[in-house]
Amino acid sequence: MYKQKLPKKTNSLCPVCAKKIPARVFEKGGKVWIEKTCPKHGKFKEVYFEDSAMYNKFRKFGYNGRGVSNPNTESTGNCPFDCGLCSNHKSHTCLANISVTNRCDLRCWYCFYFAKEGGNVYEPSLKQIREMLRVGREEKPVPPTAIQLTGGNPELRPDLIEIIKICKEEGYDHVQLTTQGTYRFYKDLKFAKEVKKAGVNTIYLSFDGVSKKTNPKNHWEVPYIFNNLRKANLGCVLVPTVIRGINDLELGSIINFALNNLDIVRGVNFQPVSLVGRMPRDEREKQRITIPGVIKNLEEQTGGIISKEDFYPVPVVGPITRFVEAITGKPQYSLSCHFACGAATYLFLDGDKVIPITRFVDVEGVLEYLDEKAEEIENKKNKYMVALKILFNLKKFIDKKKEPKNLNFYKLLFNALVKHNYKALGEIHHRSLFIGMMHFQDLYNYDVERVERCVIHYLMPNKKIIPFCTFNVLPEFYRDKVQEEFSIKTEEWEKKNKRKLKDDIYHRDIKKLESGKIYKKTYNNLKNFFS
Repeated sequence: MYKQKLPKKTNSLCPVCAKKIPARVFEKGGKVWIEKTCPKHGKFKEVYFEDSAMYNKFRKFGYNGRGVSNPNTESTGNCPFDCGLCSNHKSHTCLANISVTNRCDLRCWYCFYFAKEGGNVYEPSLKQIREMLRVGREEKPVPPTAIQLTGGNPELRPDLIEIIKICKEEGYDHVQLTTQGTYRFYKDLKFAKEVKKAGVNTIYLSFDGVSKKTNPKNHWEVPYIFNNLRKANLGCVLVPTVIRGINDLELGSIINFALNNLDIVRGVNFQPVSLVGRMPRDEREKQRITIPGVIKNLEEQTGGIISKEDFYPVPVVGPITRFVEAITGKPQYSLSCHFACGAATYLFLDGDKVIPITRFVDVEGVLEYLDEKAEEIENKKNKYMVALKILFNLKKFIDKKKEPKNLNFYKLLFNALVKHNYKALGEIHHRSLFIGMMHFQDLYNYDVERVERCVIHYLMPNKKIIPFCTFNVLPEFYRDKVQEEFSIKTEEWEKKNKRKLKDDIYHRDIKKLESGKIYKKTYNNLKNFFS
């Protein structure tokens, strides 16, 4: 049983041979662990969740989604080796991903995904991309309306603007672009404006820290990226890959930096590192951090202004989905991923004071109330009148005395629940800072129960839809295998494009970037919201 108390049994993979093997998830020393034994390669034990109390809090919010009614492949009962999606998958696609290139202008040491000299270049054609988008939109009963263009670095595609337009043409309301911004965004305002005009809603911007040491990827370019995003009226989400011993002591500073740029930063989405590849246990222990570890650091580094009580797992919004479905009578977006996959909260500013949403909203009270009333609405003829009465009562869960000044959260919530559209939800994000985290799996901590409930899926040129944690954790079965089929040799690409792959590599002029007024203004004299 998915939500059962610990200890419990599940299935995992051998970190050496990737064989599917039984595993046990259990509590010890205040942490949650996963343990498994491969007949050939022996026993493996890995931390699964660094706080067992938080695990148990999150556990009660888990639920199975409705999955897909028109699977792309048949289930053989051998998850995760029959992905496609199959009929056994417990969630629909909430965020679809398309890798538009494996070319990148950087060579980050922890990245495992870029075109290498002597390898292949994967860049699906516009026709293939349109076909992939259509496969996603054909998913039933709830087709995805959010797409993320990723890579490599999508900036390297000369036809990126056309790709964005195709996404909008195929019915995707939310288009998100993943990049580090070091190829065009930091130096090309016209490009930023074209991206916005074509239909991108959010830039998913890699950002591993405020200092040069923690963020060698794009520390020097970020001020110029922000400057162009502001002029283009284009928002972004900062995406730090969190590695213990590398940048885990700057998590509070990252949020403070975001609050200093709240006019364009919509959120911070921390991603605890996925330890892909063979790695000795002592090395894993040095770098491994899980969601509770990130939250603990945030609490310490913000002086308790942000606390672990402020965070809830992603599927906590299940009652909201049920309530909207009761009103409309139609299946809705359902964030039914595993409760251990991610966590989130919202921060609001009242002048210079940071106020987490939990300080003025009884979050669990609202959710319990909506869950109870959803059933009441389902049995009524005049659903909208009943729903309006229920929504009026939501005021009792909001403490107006503690609510930030100039914020009418009840109105935002009312509009989101009644209109339940993209614009209504966007109003909440424009008035707050979203703090999220998503811990993608690796072979050491792999739990098949998690991948069965994945909501972030890759659209593939072979018309399959692949969960994130099979696409990247089992590349030889999915990512690399399929992309090799649809890629060309580096030599062929270079001949066709009359340039070398290595010409893409970015070489920065640090002295020039640091001497700019925009750089100095961005990093100097930052307001400290947590002092």
